[in-house]
Amino acid sequence: MISTFTMSGMVIQLLISLLFPVGLLIYLRKKQLFSWKPLGVGILIFILFSQILEKALHIFMIDSSGTSLKWSDSKFFFVLYAALSAGIFEELGRYFGFKWMLKKHREYKDGVSYGLGHGGIEAILIGMFSAINALVLGTLINSGVFDQTIAKSLPADQVAMLKERIIGTQFWEYVLGGLERVFAIAFHIALSLLVLLGIRENRFIFVINAVLLHALIDVIPALYQTGVVTNIWIVELVLAIFGITSIIFTMRIRKRYQSKDSLPL
Repeated sequence: MISTFTMSGMVIQLLISLLFPVGLLIYLRKKQLFSWKPLGVGILIFILFSQILEKALHIFMIDSSGTSLKWSDSKFFFVLYAALSAGIFEELGRYFGFKWMLKKHREYKDGVSYGLGHGGIEAILIGMFSAINALVLGTLINSGVFDQTIAKSLPADQVAMLKERIIGTQFWEYVLGGLERVFAIAFHIALSLLVLLGIRENRFIFVINAVLLHALIDVIPALYQTGVVTNIWIVELVLAIFGITSIIFTMRIRKRYQSKDSLPL
């Protein structure tokens, strides 16, 4: 059985993943720091480059275990691939979106809005939907019909693994899952501003920096996924540091956008 307390953690993750991006959108609109088209392009590019193109490559590169490559059992190569693929696909996608789809959107608010679109849809697809999935499975387990429903459509070992994961996940882990989305949105806004600044100032090195920073933040989760790092609090601490640093960067870089030395090309 899954306790009501744990189920409430699922609800908290769901609410944070949905309400934080929506609330941030409302706040940015009131502060006149929002534009719709960059938001939409951010959503579109994330789905195309991350959820379609990157995942298509994963089919050929990652084996069914999800923790190693098809051609190597090396954890090092898996972590390297996982980190770089995320950085390359998402940041080059971000560059493509700004360079060719948002030619007339080069202001600070456009970078912020794009980042919100990118991070917001990720929060919904990963944070909210995974919480909904956990709620549904938890309800099936508590009502005693899990084996009669889910078990019929999956192999026995996958059913046992899925059930064990849902039962074993604690309240605080779901809450952390929601907070991760907050840090991730802050990170995506910062990287969007960095990539856009590179386009404004014709400095592609900023795009490369964004790729490397994105890869760097994905190293720790990949190490946790492969079992090299076993303490989840280390992962969350690193993500929190990146998130807080991203907020500071986002606030400070605004002056650079307003400077005459950084005019759109």
